[in-house]
Amino acid sequence: MANTTNVPTVEFTPAGLTIPQESAILSGVQLDQNAAFGGNLNPALTAPQGQIATSTTAIVANANTTFATFVNQVDPDTATGFMQDAIARIYFLTRNPALPTAVNLECVGVFGTPIPVGAQARDTSGNVYICQQAGTIPVGGTITLPFAAQVAGPTACPANTVTTIYQAIPGWDTVNNSSPGVAGANVETPAAFEYRREQSVGINAQGSLPAIYANVFSVPNVIDVFVTQNNTDSVQSGTINGNPNSSSFPIAARSIFVAVVGGASQALANAIWAAANIGPGYQTAAGGAGATLVTESVQDTSGYQSPIPTYSVGFIIAAPTAVYFAVQLANNANLPANIITLVQQAIVASFTGADGSLRARTGAAILASKFYAPVSLIGAEVSILSILIGFTNIGSATHNSLQMGIDQAPTITPANIGVTLI
Repeated sequence: MANTTNVPTVEFTPAGLTIPQESAILSGVQLDQNAAFGGNLNPALTAPQGQIATSTTAIVANANTTFATFVNQVDPDTATGFMQDAIARIYFLTRNPALPTAVNLECVGVFGTPIPVGAQARDTSGNVYICQQAGTIPVGGTITLPFAAQVAGPTACPANTVTTIYQAIPGWDTVNNSSPGVAGANVETPAAFEYRREQSVGINAQGSLPAIYANVFSVPNVIDVFVTQNNTDSVQSGTINGNPNSSSFPIAARSIFVAVVGGASQALANAIWAAANIGPGYQTAAGGAGATLVTESVQDTSGYQSPIPTYSVGFIIAAPTAVYFAVQLANNANLPANIITLVQQAIVASFTGADGSLRARTGAAILASKFYAPVSLIGAEVSILSILIGFTNIGSATHNSLQMGIDQAPTITPANIGVTLI
């Protein structure tokens, strides 16, 4: 008998890989069997030869599915798991581990008191936060420093909850967070990892905004980045790069603007300077309420001996900005008893990217429509009447979209999500 088969094979088409239906595979297997035994086989699947045909069909279909899965894993847009890790290694990237919640704390005390890296504070829920940048209490008696949760992951950190100095330092009297923390993240999701890989293609470039963005995003513990520049000879304010929520900044002429959440300040300054062109200015004003100007000295050690040239690099720690939700659901007897908690959890997971979607980002628009699907997935009994968002409080959540400013890091806590059953 000729070495042929009636079983259809997989095909590569311009649209991608196509695998045959199992019914077509079964028909092909039965034709092969019938030819091999001289014809007239009983085609009933309950017969012995029918059982062999269905088992063979299952084996072929499973092999086809495995092959299709592998083909999808080669595509950066659909790769997950270790295959996505392998693709990223081509770009010298590794998946981010879980990242801690970041929060700015106002440290009050005696002038001249140093607050070292590693200083600890605690919130009302018992979570410990570690100081990420050393500072000294100035004449005014207050210094704002970045802290990060001791435990990685999206720890809820509402405003005015980090109020206890966990390890006493003489001269450091009180601590508080007047703004909520920026939620950390679990291990980087496939969607977030692919987003970062796409941005990383500029990491080896020099002088472009994508190069600065990619280098800053590669700094450990960075959660979010926003980069822009003013190419004009005058101070730029108002709408910047199409973002109407940027008027709090004047950006100096011929200057680079970088806003970042997370990461050590010296490492951030080094990353900005390494990717920037020779000669640009850097941010020199803090801008909007809650945003913090950080200035670090960067040394150029490439071939120089003492004295080594030193440059001052300024950038912004984005202000944690609370986003509020007002959700209305149709009330019915089939809703779970904990429906309010389930809705809050679904929105927080989507907002922070914990559900596999992209998280809300600095300088980007947040659409209320993004949260319809995760809330609907709670169950078929959930009927959404409306989901609205706002900046001030739950009562201000009357918008279908919000535009984050270039200095604003969006934050969310369950307490800021109102759920009403109607």
